[in-house]
Amino acid sequence: MQSTVDRTLATCVIAVPIKSKLNYATAGTRRFYYVDRYQVKHFRQRGPQRWFRNPCTVFVVVVVSSGVLITVYYGNLETIPYTQRKHFVLLSTEKERKIGEAQFQQLKASFKGKILPPLHPYSIRVKLIASDIINALQRGIGHERVWSDISYSNEELTLPSSSSRGSPNIVSALGGEELKVDEQWPRKNEILDDKWVQESRKAGKARGSQPATQHLEGLSWEVIVVDEPVFNATCFPGGKIVVFTGLLNHFRTDAELATIIGHEVGHVIAWHAAERITKNMWFAILHLVLLQFIYMPTVVHAMFQLLLKLPLSRRMEIEADHIGVLLMAAAGYDPRVAPKACEKSGQITGDSSLKDYLAAHPSDKTRAKLLAQSKVTEEALAIYGERLLGHGIEGFL
Repeated sequence: MQSTVDRTLATCVIAVPIKSKLNYATAGTRRFYYVDRYQVKHFRQRGPQRWFRNPCTVFVVVVVSSGVLITVYYGNLETIPYTQRKHFVLLSTEKERKIGEAQFQQLKASFKGKILPPLHPYSIRVKLIASDIINALQRGIGHERVWSDISYSNEELTLPSSSSRGSPNIVSALGGEELKVDEQWPRKNEILDDKWVQESRKAGKARGSQPATQHLEGLSWEVIVVDEPVFNATCFPGGKIVVFTGLLNHFRTDAELATIIGHEVGHVIAWHAAERITKNMWFAILHLVLLQFIYMPTVVHAMFQLLLKLPLSRRMEIEADHIGVLLMAAAGYDPRVAPKACEKSGQITGDSSLKDYLAAHPSDKTRAKLLAQSKVTEEALAIYGERLLGHGIEGFL
């Protein structure tokens, strides 16, 4: 009994009888303490109980917070060219370019000694096609030239114009087959379609939205070819294009390669890198909030991946496909090659319908069907026809 009283007094003084006599032993000396219940002081309760009980304070906090959030949100909404989709971007253009430059330099350092020289045939071929795509981008946004000439690995190289090389080999690119664009395909088993693109474009036209292209101003375009058997290509923010020889070994025609480069440049046009970073920040905050109520990290992580991150990534890929096919058409490459290139990519890498649900990229079969059946292909064919006639197409994005 004595030890229990000792522990109680050592912790805090609460709920003791009136004028109770306590036997407390310290270092062999017996002492007596008298505690009056009216002298007991309780701990103050934590939390927002005090200000939360005041309706005026609550009203002011809610109004101010809502005003700040609305101002930040609508002040950072951007309209993507062509699709007219609005997305929320917090990352500044300068910060995004610094991130892209750092990633590009890191990649070049990791593949040091494997970057092909500027006069290598692969390097010249990739730069020629990339130059056509970038020039098409310039015409597509209808702006004056606001970026520097595309360079190879920070070295200037004088190249002939696209007109001196002639038109792309359309027959070989199509494999001797004519792609039936008007052929219907069942959508009932697909979770991905491009109806949202047309709905977004319709809504954007009704609002009179102007595409955001300020992030494309002053870009320093650069391209390198890495001698690695990797079937891949990418474009970092800031206009840094990287193509691996594994892709060039399988895609022999210029039109096929233009499909890939146009797609990667489409990500830059749509400002997907900044959007992904912004979304990941909000996802992380929401993730932490959910963990306070559902402390099952594995389940919460899987839920975020399947319901938020992966669907957003797949939509970005479809959006880049749509913008890319317009760019390749304006650059003088047959847009009907794009679906074939997607199918070929699936055969090389091993395609699966599960990608439509469990991967960051849609299946190549789905992408090929969307490109073959979407309205953007009709627009791309019209642009391609005008390009072959020697007419300049401006402002198509």
